[in-house]
Parts: sequence; C-alpha cells; structure tokens
Amino acid sequence: MAEILTMGELLVEIMRPREDVPLYDTDHFRGPFPSGAPGIFISTAARLGHSAAIISGVGADDFGENIMRRLKKDGVDVSRVLVSDKGNTGVAFVTYFADGERKFLFYMDNSPCVMAKAPETPEGLEDVKYMHIMGCALMSNVDFAHEIVKTVDMMKAQGAKISFDPNVRLEMMRDPAVLKILQDVFKKSAILMPGVSELKMLSGEEELEKAVEKVFENPELELLVLKNGSKGSRVYTKDGLQVEMSVYKVKQEDATGAGDSYDAAFICGLAEGKSLEEAAQMGAAAGALNAAAFGPMEGKISPETVREMIRANT
Repeated sequence: MAEILTMGELLVEIMRPREDVPLYDTDHFRGPFPSGAPGIFISTAARLGHSAAIISGVGADDFGENIMRRLKKDGVDVSRVLVSDKGNTGVAFVTYFADGERKFLFYMDNSPCVMAKAPETPEGLEDVKYMHIMGCALMSNVDFAHEIVKTVDMMKAQGAKISFDPNVRLEMMRDPAVLKILQDVFKKSAILMPGVSELKMLSGEEELEKAVEKVFENPELELLVLKNGSKGSRVYTKDGLQVEMSVYKVKQEDATGAGDSYDAAFICGLAEGKSLEEAAQMGAAAGALNAAAFGPMEGKISPETVREMIRANT
C-alpha cells in the first residue's frame, strides 16, 4: 500500500563531471545515474520513511536494472513499473554551465518509460493520500500524458490530493497539445509547486502578485509553494503569504533534482501533519542535501539528516 504516488518517466542521466563542457565537445562523462524527476521525487519520499510507489517503465536492459535496483534499495514500490524489451530505458545527457544554465539531450522516444498505462482499478492504491505529477512527465509523450491524467482522475475520485510541479523542460516539448494538458492537471490540483517562470506561464500574468492571485481562482487549489532557486521558497494559501523560507547553505556539487527532493519532503511533511513552516523546512533541507552530492538522487537524505539540517539552520 502506498501513501504517496507518482507517475512519470524513469531514465538514467549521463553527466559532464565539470562545468562549461558543451555536449558537442568530445570529453568525459559520469554515470549512468538513476534519475527522472518522478524517480527523484519518489526516492526521496521513500527515504524519508513513507510508503511510496511509482507507475512508469524501463527497458529490460542494464540501464533499467540500474534504476530498479536503486528504487528497490530506497524502499519504493516498483510493482507498477513496466519492464519491457520493446524499447530501451530512457537516457538524458546533461551538462552544466557556470552561469547556472543546463543543457539536456533526451533519448526517450519509443522507450518503456512512456509506455506505462493507467491502472484499470484503484486496487492496491486505496491508501494513496497524495499523488504528485511533474510537468516533464506530461511533456514526454502525449499518449502517456493522457494515461497520467486518467490516473489523476482515479486517485482524486477516491480522495487523494493532487500536487503538481509544472517542471517545464522545453527540450521535451514536442506537441502544443501538452500545454492544454498542463492546464488540465493544474485545474485538478490542490497543491501547486512551480518556479516563478512556470507560475507566470500557468497564470498568464507577468506581475508576480497578480500571478499568485490568478492561480487561486482555481477553486481546487489550497496551497501554492513557489520555489525561487537561491532565493528560497514561499508558501501561500488563499489567505495570502504564510511562510517565507530561505535556502540552507551547502557546498553545491550538483543542483539536479534539488527541486524534486524539495517537493517530496514538503509533501512528506504534510502527510505527517506538520505545519506549513515545518514542511517548508523539510523541503529546504532535502533540497540542500540533494544539491550537496553529485548525481540526481545521490544526496544523503533520511529523516535523521533532514532533522540535523533543520537544527543547524534554526
């Protein structure tokens, strides 16, 4: 039984070991690292002690084995991960630049990571309290996006809260129909976890205060968790700003997945009945721990390390 559920792509990342090396240059890489924003999210939730499951797919190959071994080790329920020989595990090649920009090359077409189907019934998922969706999962394949929406509708009908991180990856935007699907999932969401540019995109407003007001016109929306990189995060309700949270300083090795780990820890805080401030502290701690290690989900995240990080910063 899973308390926290996600559905989306699983892939491996193969990364430049240092900044400012374009992908077109012949040079070294590190990896493969198990990854995919939904995978990073659900791994973090499981490492924080919550029952967690993912609906996805991998190839019956060594990269798929890399991902499955890691998720099982972290305690994720992978019983709904399709392992197929009809395509290869998805791959992302990644490089970073000193100004904070990143460049991705995704190889996911015809991969099992976008072949998973919505469950026919909610059997085995009756305990799901939160279902988290990433915008990149909706962008990866339109047919897969429709399967995700079916699952969202099923979980919502049985009382689960939907959380949504738009997590826009322009490199994955293949079909303009995806924008409508993004809006559809937003309208079903109780918790919205965007960056500033994503908030403006969803709201159609350029001024931040107007964008915040606009998204709360959605009657389903209860919380807006606005992430703003090194400037920290803000948590809003319909009554306005409730929490301002700064980032926890660490020596950053790799920012990949820090936002996904933030999302997971924040949702775990809500599932544990924590206050909004406490949930934001958990998010900031998990994000910092993730960024302190090289690799998308290699941060030393556990209930103990999160508590230690919070204690050190309060």
